[in-house]
Amino acid sequence: MTTTSGPRLSSGAWREGDPPGDRLFESIGPASLEAGGWLPDVTVAYETWGTLSPGRDNAILVEHALTGDSHVHGPAGNGHATAGWWDGLIGPGCPFDTDTHFVVAANVLGGCQGTTGPASSAPDGRPWGSRFPFVTIRDQVAVEARLADRLGIRRWRAVLGGSMGGMRALEWAVTHPDRVHTAVVLASTAYATAEQIAWCQPQLLAIRSDPDFCGGDYYDRGPGPQAGLGIARRIAHVTYRSELELHDRFGRLSQGSENPLGGGGRFAVESYLDHHAGKINGRFDANSYLVLTEAMNSHDIGRDRGGVAAALRRVTSRLVVASVDSDRLYPPRLSAEIAAAVPSSEHHTITSPHGHDGFLIETDQVGAILRTAAVNPAAASEIR
Repeated sequence: MTTTSGPRLSSGAWREGDPPGDRLFESIGPASLEAGGWLPDVTVAYETWGTLSPGRDNAILVEHALTGDSHVHGPAGNGHATAGWWDGLIGPGCPFDTDTHFVVAANVLGGCQGTTGPASSAPDGRPWGSRFPFVTIRDQVAVEARLADRLGIRRWRAVLGGSMGGMRALEWAVTHPDRVHTAVVLASTAYATAEQIAWCQPQLLAIRSDPDFCGGDYYDRGPGPQAGLGIARRIAHVTYRSELELHDRFGRLSQGSENPLGGGGRFAVESYLDHHAGKINGRFDANSYLVLTEAMNSHDIGRDRGGVAAALRRVTSRLVVASVDSDRLYPPRLSAEIAAAVPSSEHHTITSPHGHDGFLIETDQVGAILRTAAVNPAAASEIR
């Protein structure tokens, strides 16, 4: 892969002086995929905050999770269905201090917020739909590396993310060890476990079994598989929170005046899941949910590399791993496995009652980890 001497200034590319936080678009050309598929032209949607230094040595890549996107920070509107998913971490004096750092976040390959995905137009002008090829975590990182080339970023000061974003951060450190100074892997894993894949299967089946799925080619045939996507989100959301939190928060309460005992009403926890099902249908494409879920299932840092331990021996970056103590989807043992395989790594624990979502909710603890480990300005001289 060729590294350019600076950003390629196409009509959608980042330029010095661009307003912060605006979504930008970059075409990176064709992409050959790990499982044998091919895309003739990939567009990447991304946002930036701060200013890239003259030495291009202050850049940080933030990786989003399954239903996230490039909008890490900022209000809803102007093309963004929701406010930033990690608000409070980017800005002057924040952990991602934009007085010293240039922060980049890209929507992932296969997504539905501007980067090429199933809803994008294929060469024949119709949405890819069912024809969209299988994408792996490695494919997503390969696309991000080409975006970095376009931006003239040879080496990231830090690459970091949680959950699916943590998978990509770790893949960056293994595939491109010379391009990552510090990798921060939050609430994630070196491989998708049997239980994680098992939780994903009913989600995939719920979407594909919806009569409105139409084999994935639903874009011009009505509302699409909203019921199936809502069921998938309900299943997933239970795994994102802890049993104790759900017990303490909802118990056996009914929802308002509804009567769940033979009256057709709901328990409060059912209303909570219904709420999140409705939210996902307002902002996310069901085909992207399928593509990205299967990409997570594909995640195995050791595939074709002699196993997980051998793959992690490739890591020369500073590696920071953090687990959430109540996470039942990505339990702390998985973070401990990564840390044990890289003796120089750092392992932190985020204390939270919120389960897997603790990496999104406990911003004070996450911010403290990032300040002291991932984005320490004193590391700048080591990057050049």
